[in-house]
Amino acid sequence: MGGRVRIRAFCLAAGVLAAALAPAMAGARSPAGAARAGAHSAGASAFTLRSPDIAPGGTIGSIHVYDHSGCSGGNVSPAFSWSHPPAGTRSFAFLVFDSDVPEGGFWHWAVFDIPATVRSLREDAGNPTKNRLPRPAVQTRNDFGSLGYGGPCPPSGSRHHYHFMLYALSVPKLGLSAAAEPAQVDSSLGRVTLAATEIVATFAQ
Repeated sequence: MGGRVRIRAFCLAAGVLAAALAPAMAGARSPAGAARAGAHSAGASAFTLRSPDIAPGGTIGSIHVYDHSGCSGGNVSPAFSWSHPPAGTRSFAFLVFDSDVPEGGFWHWAVFDIPATVRSLREDAGNPTKNRLPRPAVQTRNDFGSLGYGGPCPPSGSRHHYHFMLYALSVPKLGLSAAAEPAQVDSSLGRVTLAATEIVATFAQ
């Protein structure tokens, strides 16, 4: 499920992300470029991620849950929109991460090279057979081993936290392909991230 990645907390000032190392989380890895809840400015012009399907701090619906490995959801990626990316944004990346899986966490989705003009991802954009990603965005295989989005599927009796993370980047392309692992995508973000925002929601079986 990936190697060790330094935990970073990002604070935004005037729309610019300042990265700082933070203590390691017990039993889980936080993505290297992770936006922590409340890390961005609360002002009206803050870089902000929204979803009609997932409320911050809420519970993820069954339509977005994985459909294998003992889970019986719809495996449909939620819809998202965002506003006020910082000046100089040339592309976006979007990652979904379960921070409660031991031995390094678990990657559920990684999309990058989203054009700077885009302000949303459609519902089920993570389904590679439906061509709903904005071109020329690229998605990789998740930690289930399948291409595109793989929804929550925690062990029975446990509640996990899922980080839906959006990054505004200073480069138009990351220089990676669909063969890259999500952890590789994550590790490439630190040097080119201008701002980051996230929605954290939970799911339990």
